[in-house]
Amino acid sequence: MADRRDGDAKGAFGGHAFHFAETNGDRIYMDYNATTPLEPQVMQAVCEALQDAWGNPSSSYAAGVKAKAIIKQARENVARMVGGKAEDIIFTSGGTEANNMVLHTAVEHFTRHQDGNLPHVITSNVEHDSVKLAAERLQRDGKADVTFVPVSTATGRVEVDDVLAAVRPNTCLVSIMLANNETGVIMPVREVCQRVQVLNQRRHVRILRHTDAAQAVGKIPVDVCDLGVDYLTIVGHKFYAPRIAALFVRGPGATTPLYPVLVGGGQERNFRPGTENTPMIAGLGKAAELVTNHGAAYERHMLDTRVHLEERLKATFKDKLHFNSHFAGSDCLPNTCNVSLLGARLQGWRVLSHCRKLLASVGAACHSDRGDRPSHILLSCGVREEVAANALRLSVGRRTSREDVEQVVQDLEKAVKHLEQAE
Repeated sequence: MADRRDGDAKGAFGGHAFHFAETNGDRIYMDYNATTPLEPQVMQAVCEALQDAWGNPSSSYAAGVKAKAIIKQARENVARMVGGKAEDIIFTSGGTEANNMVLHTAVEHFTRHQDGNLPHVITSNVEHDSVKLAAERLQRDGKADVTFVPVSTATGRVEVDDVLAAVRPNTCLVSIMLANNETGVIMPVREVCQRVQVLNQRRHVRILRHTDAAQAVGKIPVDVCDLGVDYLTIVGHKFYAPRIAALFVRGPGATTPLYPVLVGGGQERNFRPGTENTPMIAGLGKAAELVTNHGAAYERHMLDTRVHLEERLKATFKDKLHFNSHFAGSDCLPNTCNVSLLGARLQGWRVLSHCRKLLASVGAACHSDRGDRPSHILLSCGVREEVAANALRLSVGRRTSREDVEQVVQDLEKAVKHLEQAE
């Protein structure tokens, strides 16, 4: 099925109608790394919870009991999706809150057990702002020291040896994203965690291991046991769920420390108090169930579509093309194509402004106000400034079709010709 905003069409998985509310019905959406629409089954789960489970989950009357049961099922679904246990899942408002909670916990835990030593955090220089800015603030406030390990310009990923070389006696946390939101490059989180685990055998206070898996969940298999992480961030609106998130914590409060950022009524076992958002949790649980049941098919379709997109771009633009998501020896998300159209007037924002069908971005959605500036992520990966300035991030979805690809490439070709003729 096409991911065009042109009304209803049959879904590729389950045959459900898939309706998008867009004012411009002929536009083709290729910005799935920014956000995804709700699957029909997810929307149905949300609506049913709004209607039937409106009660407080802590209450004993029927609507409250129903809400509690829905939350329990959703927790089990989310845990199953990532290979964890239901008791290891904490629901949060979003990925930003989950990531901040991890950094807060690591610093607080080290401070409580190592008086006089400043905690040290290791992360990469291409993390999402919810990790990057939180770490910078800890450093600015004198609560922690932070090392931002640079990614390799050859592979586009952080290298395991570089992470290990940054470890200090006071290191309390290593936080490396599972996949980058702009390049799609998959990071060697499993290998990093294995090496850190060896170090932990000789330490009094262990180094905690976290990955922000926002861009990976729903696109590639994610298994917390295989990765060896203590924490993993799950973000619903990246895999056709509502804007809610969950944090996997391996044995929260027992095996792995977790300190709440908020205080309140004791919900989520006091780790994240506040009356539970039952409808959104219901949607997250249903979306997780769909990933568990259909994840392999989603991945195959997105990879086939992305490969076709790249082939059509190469055939159309030839040597005027540079793929910013291709790095030797590195794996990439199946849906992500970061590409630059080379030319003096072909900056990404300018090309998109002349497209009549394509809806995409030049980089992370949270940096959309900096559209005329090259992405610091691409610059960090070694992409030349003039090439990075022309970048387009094209991220396809579960139902993006080959027909969509043909129309998008034609749209880009027309936009480029118009801009070149205007020189």
